[in-house]
Amino acid sequence: MLHIIVIFISLAPGFAQNFDVEAIKIAGDNTTRINLVILSEGYQTQELNTFILDATNFSNYLFSQSPFLEYANYFNVYAVKVPSNESGADHPGTGNVAHESGWPVPTQTVDTYFNATYDAFGNHFLLYYEIDGLSANNTQAKIETVLANNFPTYDQALILVNSPYYGGSGGKFPMASTGSSSLEIAVHELGHSLFDLKDEYYPGDELAAEAINMTQDTNPNTVKWKNWIGTNNIGIHQHTGNGNASLWYKPRHAECKMEVLNKPFCAVCKEGMIEKTHSLITPIESFSPEETTLEALSFPLNFQLNLIKPIPNTLESVWTLNNVNYANNVDDVSINETNLSEGNNTLSVTVTDNSNMLKVDNHETFHIYNVNWTINYSALGVETISSSSHSFKIKMFPNPTDEFLNFTIENNNSQTLRVVLNTIDGKKIISKKLNTSTQLNTSYLKTGIYIANIYANNTLIASKKVVKH
Repeated sequence: MLHIIVIFISLAPGFAQNFDVEAIKIAGDNTTRINLVILSEGYQTQELNTFILDATNFSNYLFSQSPFLEYANYFNVYAVKVPSNESGADHPGTGNVAHESGWPVPTQTVDTYFNATYDAFGNHFLLYYEIDGLSANNTQAKIETVLANNFPTYDQALILVNSPYYGGSGGKFPMASTGSSSLEIAVHELGHSLFDLKDEYYPGDELAAEAINMTQDTNPNTVKWKNWIGTNNIGIHQHTGNGNASLWYKPRHAECKMEVLNKPFCAVCKEGMIEKTHSLITPIESFSPEETTLEALSFPLNFQLNLIKPIPNTLESVWTLNNVNYANNVDDVSINETNLSEGNNTLSVTVTDNSNMLKVDNHETFHIYNVNWTINYSALGVETISSSSHSFKIKMFPNPTDEFLNFTIENNNSQTLRVVLNTIDGKKIISKKLNTSTQLNTSYLKTGIYIANIYANNTLIASKKVVKH
């Protein structure tokens, strides 16, 4: 799992405090889960029990929302009790006047640990840890130090502010109040911070960029969410607003949580969130045996996966022995002497997530997780079993293709990958080693459907349909 590594220089002694950490939701070991850490802001010491209630309510709400609901087993949630000298958040009263009149937040300055303030960047609703983002109070370094001292293996932190008024912000460390719509705001802001989603109301020229759910591409055959066009009301919708806003497009209009609170995430955002989840952790939590010597072996030989399963389970597993299918969609298999040949035998299992939220059949990027066991067998019996685990992120595009089919590979090991392009009836057309970036010339192929088989050290790990125009 990808953890944030915090490097910091010598800071003031007050920065090096340790605070109580309380588990809110535990799905598994911290090393095999995405760790969400909630920091308290504007809670005095006597209010920290209330903070735990607020953090628990948020966690419960978060995991009632798809796709957090389906992937709840992938997340742990912790709360760090950071006391403030005073309750609430600053409100200098310098934000947008029109909005100000509709939300009568009292003008005040309070002494809180992370300097939470409304009216950040001139927006009354923007609750942030610096009024203008210039770090006058060095608050971001303070947040990073609190995390480094109290929960260094966090993947994402969220700051919960003890204020009854509407407000929040995204960025590296999202903030949300406990006021009106606070639960929805916090989930929306996590969409930015953890999953790199863009606002689907126009976020402003300085924040507009190509992203999972934002683009300037209006071609339905090439737009990044082309797999979803015409499904779940997904299209190519122009952002509203003046100037550059008209140049940008989103998947849905006013029907996604990244635009309107109390709406579900759209299909495009859900897919991106699941992709990010799979890029952070593998669904194979552990496997056995890892390595076995002669003294520990007896038949039948038992091999097992411990999987982190979505709810409902959408993981599929394919087991092969010496490149011949052995079992499908089971967590363990047994092997007898009669199944083995003399010499080295390879037992392999490949795990993929075939959630319908991923448009698996024509999905451009796919994640593959693989465990291999090498079983050394002779007339004297099994001598050793060794194992290795691998993960791959493979992008195949464009599909459909006209002239070239491109592959990009992220591989956590040195395994050799190869793609074999076959006709639908199994005739081999192209065989090529896959590097970090590889291109196949398909211009001479007839229009039709082909199968791209991807092998890792001669073990089949994926088969994908390719449409040739």
